[in-house]
Amino acid sequence: MARILIVDDSITMIEGHKVILEGLGHTIYSAQSGEEGVEKAIEILPDLILMDIVMPNMNGFQATRKITKDDRTKHIPVVILSTKDQETDIIWGKKQGAKGYLVKPVDKKELASTIDQLLEESNQ
Repeated sequence: MARILIVDDSITMIEGHKVILEGLGHTIYSAQSGEEGVEKAIEILPDLILMDIVMPNMNGFQATRKITKDDRTKHIPVVILSTKDQETDIIWGKKQGAKGYLVKPVDKKELASTIDQLLEESNQ
């Protein structure tokens, strides 16, 4: 299956998503800050990244922009997972290069479906 990087400053959120995704057969990596997420994206070159927005220092919008603009990582689909549910946040996330935007708490089936769709699109 896929290698997925979860970037979130909440260990609880990382672990919750990790259980779901490992249950679907994916290999999970994690980072607890935007900076670490960018570094690990370059190092690991995962198949997909799940990105929180609200993090100290470099937020998820900034990290997404860095990842999607860098020649080494711009091919990696980024899905924002956030409690920020305003239309302006969703539009801004996509302007930063995110391929998807899901609102926490995310439904397991919606998460799996979004990941499957983006992985399929990136393999074409």
